[in-house]
Amino acid sequence: MIELSIERWRAWAPGVEEPADWADWSLAPHALDDRGEQPACDFVAPMQRRRLSRLARIVMHAAWPMCDDDEQLPFVYASRHGETTRTFAMLDEIGREAPLSPTQFGLSVHNAIAGQWSILRGQRGESVAIAGEADTFEHAIVEAATLLADGAAAVVVVIAEERPAVAYDGWIDDVPFSYAVALRVSRADDTATGPRWRLSLRGNTEAAPSADGPHALHFVRALHDGATLDHTWKTRRWTWQPIP
Repeated sequence: MIELSIERWRAWAPGVEEPADWADWSLAPHALDDRGEQPACDFVAPMQRRRLSRLARIVMHAAWPMCDDDEQLPFVYASRHGETTRTFAMLDEIGREAPLSPTQFGLSVHNAIAGQWSILRGQRGESVAIAGEADTFEHAIVEAATLLADGAAAVVVVIAEERPAVAYDGWIDDVPFSYAVALRVSRADDTATGPRWRLSLRGNTEAAPSADGPHALHFVRALHDGATLDHTWKTRRWTWQPIP
């Protein structure tokens, strides 16, 4: 069992960005039309911004306000599929026998975005990149809890996915549109400044229900309505409960 305080949070999806937008979306969750929109990320210098992929921009936009300028906080980046757009472009180059770009390859690896965060923010502490299954979000929270247990005052956690190329339809079916959810979490003790949540895990023998949208966005909805949230995947059943 894990208990955390959500000090801050921010989410992004096409056309849904501001807190009021997410409050409205949480009242009536629905699929969003992804036309390739991406955040401007004007807080990043132009030369550095040119190296950011769409997924990286989404991550930076969501996570940037979670860490103050004078803070050094651990960073947990989670994505089940990662840089599918970059890797698909490289596979296309291989198929055409075109030369591969070392820069594109270096920025396609799963921990590249965590590395870019460290460089852009001047962060010298721990950074972790996680790729799991449909419960990658919960595994990222477990990682954050271990960092808090090791003494971190707070941890920045971000989970993000980019809508993959249509060539992946039939293989990747859990990213109907691009999104990111960033959290600043801390220990749920007497000094907690945000809503407190308990995450527990137990075994599961039931068939997992079909996905009806990104699970991390279900948690955004739970942040608004304060309802208990269950997430079943294979042999695992995760339960999120608000702590009074």
